Amino acid sequence: MESPDPSWRCPVRAQRARWERKRACTARELLETERRYQEQLGLVATYFLGILKAKGTLRPPERQALFGSWELIYGASQMLLPYLEEGQWGQGLEDFCHHLELYTQFAANAERSRTTLQEQLKKNKRFRRFVRLQEGRREFAGLKLQDLLPLPLQRLQQYENLIVALAENTGPNSPDHQQLTRAARLISETAQRVHAIGQKQKNEQHLQRVQALLSGRQAKGLTSGRWFLRQGWLLVVPPSGEPRPRMFFLFSDVLLMAKPRPPLHLLQSGTFTCRALYPMAQCQLCRVFGHSGGPCGGLLSLSFPHEKLLLMSTDQEELSRWYHSLTLAISGQKN
Repeated sequence: MESPDPSWRCPVRAQRARWERKRACTARELLETERRYQEQLGLVATYFLGILKAKGTLRPPERQALFGSWELIYGASQMLLPYLEEGQWGQGLEDFCHHLELYTQFAANAERSRTTLQEQLKKNKRFRRFVRLQEGRREFAGLKLQDLLPLPLQRLQQYENLIVALAENTGPNSPDHQQLTRAARLISETAQRVHAIGQKQKNEQHLQRVQALLSGRQAKGLTSGRWFLRQGWLLVVPPSGEPRPRMFFLFSDVLLMAKPRPPLHLLQSGTFTCRALYPMAQCQLCRVFGHSGGPCGGLLSLSFPHEKLLLMSTDQEELSRWYHSLTLAISGQKN
């Protein structure tokens, strides 16, 4: 008869065994994904950066704008991988954390990189032909340069998930416990900074997009100091007469009401004229009806010192999302 596993009789030993299994599994995944990550970094460094430098297809400023700190990030991975292969997780990750600022720099350059790639593909025939040729290599397995450029930021998120899991499943008596715990903290902090940079870049894109859609004196200056929250059609209910559809743009500090230009307008079809700008700091919001979750839509009342708006939607879920976003903007102005 087969003897039972000793850990079955000892809960502490069983817990340690689970930790060790999870640690081994996480360590293996970190190693395998790092090998693949380094391979892809190397492909871009060799077949794009290296050849572009040699051929001069892009000038140095444009090349730097496109790839940022790519080569330095590649070097950091080359230094980390041998430690992982030898099982020296703590020492390897502690040294790797000295290079985390490269990822912050890469994130700060991400929007510039994206626009540079678009511009060069559009106006630089030599570069466009070069990119198409390199992407066709079997080593890239169908991946496009635009798919590969965000790779370091995607890897940073993987680092956070894997290294936090590695630290959590390393016992306090392990010789690399402190190193792994410190590395997990530093990588998480870097990931948070990178996320904040990405959110700011997305917000700037939204503001520029909205600014391009709008005309009118009140719409000027929307591209600074505010956060875009949402946009959509709502019906404005007047004191008398039929409700009028208007496009609303909600920012962290103002609600902008716009009227569509006539579809036959030759130059500005699809754009909007700004009709009013309402400060959220002075807004009092009330849900008139639409609480029950039924199919009839709802009505929101927005009161300002010199005006009152009644906004209606036949989609109650959409109205609920507007109510939530408006509440968020109002509370943000009062904090």
